[in-house]
Amino acid sequence: MRPRHDDPEVPDSIEARQLDKGARVELKTLSKDNADWVARHLVMVSQLIEDDPELAHLHALSAARRAGRIGVVRETLAITAYATGDFALALRELRTYRRITGLNDQIALMVDSERGVGRPDRALELGRSVDRSTLPAEVQASLAIAMSGARLDLNQPEAALAELEIPQLDPDRAFSWSPDLFHAYAEVLEELGRDEQAATWRDRADRAEEALAQAHADDELETIHVIEEEYDVIFEAEPDEPAVESAPAVEAVPDEGDERETRDDQEGTPDDGTVPTQE
Repeated sequence: MRPRHDDPEVPDSIEARQLDKGARVELKTLSKDNADWVARHLVMVSQLIEDDPELAHLHALSAARRAGRIGVVRETLAITAYATGDFALALRELRTYRRITGLNDQIALMVDSERGVGRPDRALELGRSVDRSTLPAEVQASLAIAMSGARLDLNQPEAALAELEIPQLDPDRAFSWSPDLFHAYAEVLEELGRDEQAATWRDRADRAEEALAQAHADDELETIHVIEEEYDVIFEAEPDEPAVESAPAVEAVPDEGDERETRDDQEGTPDDGTVPTQE
């Protein structure tokens, strides 16, 4: 018998059209009423994830119960599980997401979830299993940070530093990934006792954050001007930063996890496509 899950309330002001366009495209495989219902819960997740991850997770669970074969829904459930510290569930959902979509764009979160369940060796193995040259620059940076963390878990600070020395570690330019990457580099330098260098990279991280905040403010002003002229706005990345592509709509596929993944899940439950519910 399935454990009871009570759907959290969604305010009347929340509308399906507030959901990211790429996510709405994926939901087109559902009936319109169901797609709108799921979309509104996903909008709630986006609004709550920072301030109330537990409630956001309940909304993600509700969406997954209605649309468990949709990639963006399983991805969202994984992210909220991670945010609440349920790394085993996050890992399971990320595996399902990857099988449904064929994408590796959440590989860094998978690596970090392996760390979260106490398997840094598996985290490193997982990270090495992906051809990094096929990943967007932002994902490469996130993966480097996760891999570096796994090295620190294993008390390998020199190797942790090497994991971060990637082309994206450019102190002269600021991208979306720069502050986190610079802070991670500073943290490892501190671990190695190189405090002066660490302080330099902390300062670079702060300056990168300021530059990005200013660029974001400028973009908002430009967007307001564009919206006055036309309704459909396409946001493009800077020339040096690859655009983030939305996952295409996918057909339902069976979630057939391999035996090794199943054995490694902490609770030993098979990844059979079922969606966990609130106890």
